[in-house]
Amino acid sequence: MPPRLVVIVGPTGAGKTRLAIELAERIGGEVVSCDSQQVYIGMDIGTGKASAAERARVPHHVLDVVRPDQDMTAARFVELADAAIAQLAARGVPVIVCGGTGLYVRALLLGLFDGPPASPELRAEIAALGLTALRAELERVDPAAAAKIDRRDEKRMTRALEVYRLTGEPISSHQARHDHRRTQPRYEARVVGINPPREALYKVIDERVDAMLAGGLEAELAALRAAGYRPPLRSQQAIGYAELHAVADGSLDRRRAVELIKRNSRHYARRQISWYRGDDGVAWHVAASGVDLSDLERYLKGL
Repeated sequence: MPPRLVVIVGPTGAGKTRLAIELAERIGGEVVSCDSQQVYIGMDIGTGKASAAERARVPHHVLDVVRPDQDMTAARFVELADAAIAQLAARGVPVIVCGGTGLYVRALLLGLFDGPPASPELRAEIAALGLTALRAELERVDPAAAAKIDRRDEKRMTRALEVYRLTGEPISSHQARHDHRRTQPRYEARVVGINPPREALYKVIDERVDAMLAGGLEAELAALRAAGYRPPLRSQQAIGYAELHAVADGSLDRRRAVELIKRNSRHYARRQISWYRGDDGVAWHVAASGVDLSDLERYLKGL
């Protein structure tokens, strides 16, 4: 029987990692990361990856599993997460899933809907639109999906528009129907959401960007560039990296880049929250300090 999970979700800067580590230390558990950027080797500071000291306190899984020039899909993430969860369960170790990538959380708990096979011809036609027109088209035919997909994530936007053109129905509708029909979740889980007041969260995000820059984000980017990892690699279009690559290429002023990193991080936080809009399966809290760890401990122990 699959183990019970505690799943911690919420926007960037909300304190998810801190809460996961606190709960894990309390119960002797380990953390399975559920973040689409923290899977990349060498992308530590800009992705907010748990530090070496934090990982020494509590082991983390599904971090540093692919190079920045390799793709990571939701299906591949589920394979890795399932393996980590099975290994922890075999040792009797409680599992805390932590991360801000809503698609990965849904895929882990509910699976992915079986969409139509990829059409190379259609994808080529969609790619020919260009990123701006692609975004506009997706916002027109599937605003719900557009609200959840980063406007620079060409791969996911292309797939969403491909599904719409092949089926005549938005991918968000397919996903919602899949979630509704799935009567047997892949795991029993208690999902805890952290959603601080907007202004407080934005302040934390701005301060976090400043701390990343002070902590060596530009040196991290320089190392990635030296290793040959540059746009248009999908990994290098992540917030913080994309803007600093533009600075290194001479197409963007550093001061403006910092402003954009903060703005884009705030926009991303809003998308993370919107992903769960209407999901009554998430128990929301305005701060990690408001979460009853004793209750989660009892749940993980099956009490």
